[in-house]
Amino acid sequence: MKSNRPVNLSLGMVLEVNMKSPVAMASILHRISGIVVFLLIPVLLYILQGSLASEESFNYVKDTILGGFIGRFVLFVALAGLIYHFFAGIKHLVMDFGIAEELKSGRAFASAILAISAFFIALAFYWVVLS
Repeated sequence: MKSNRPVNLSLGMVLEVNMKSPVAMASILHRISGIVVFLLIPVLLYILQGSLASEESFNYVKDTILGGFIGRFVLFVALAGLIYHFFAGIKHLVMDFGIAEELKSGRAFASAILAISAFFIALAFYWVVLS
């Protein structure tokens, strides 16, 4: 007799199954990028507030906070989250119009979004961290 009961999978098995599907990866990364952007908004607003207070505070933010590796890395993480969330959001909007809803085209669209986002995130890394 075949059992149709649900099976509890370990986290390793869940990740193994989902890493094979670009659609699942795109969905999970879209959620993670939204959380990252949401959590970094107060930090970015604090930096913006400090940069707008006076000329001295602007120079402090520019030289001390964004001049160090940690500040640039936080800025890069926020920018990477925004980039990915933006492109994945466009994917969802296009799919809301009924385009690329089939399995094959959905996988191709998700793979394209992952590749496009990776390209622009690499450009952002070069611009923010390396330059």
